Amino acid sequence: MEKNRLFEARKSKGFSQSQMAEKLCMSLSSYSRRETGEVRVHITEWEKLARILETPLNEIYEPEENQVFICNDNTSVNYQGTNTIYAIPESLIETQGKYIKDLENKIAELKALLQEK
Repeated sequence: MEKNRLFEARKSKGFSQSQMAEKLCMSLSSYSRRETGEVRVHITEWEKLARILETPLNEIYEPEENQVFICNDNTSVNYQGTNTIYAIPESLIETQGKYIKDLENKIAELKALLQEK
């Protein structure tokens, strides 16, 4: 997801991507990938960008698109650009799976009873 606010702020201050990359101590391609949304911008980088552009963080910050991670225990996590990641315990998933299976069986039984009447 392109960082349009960042792009506009950089242009309005008269900075090139090369100048921004230099100020951030990174290559031009690294900076460019952040501005075009190919690479996630970490919160500390957002803070540096705001200082460089002499603008409030909330005027340039754009959240990342939702990302889903698959954890080692095969659980999935919805990640929205924060540093907090919650893993769902495997035991909870198993318990919920059993509960769903029981409900499916009860629904099938009720459907059979309805068809008999």
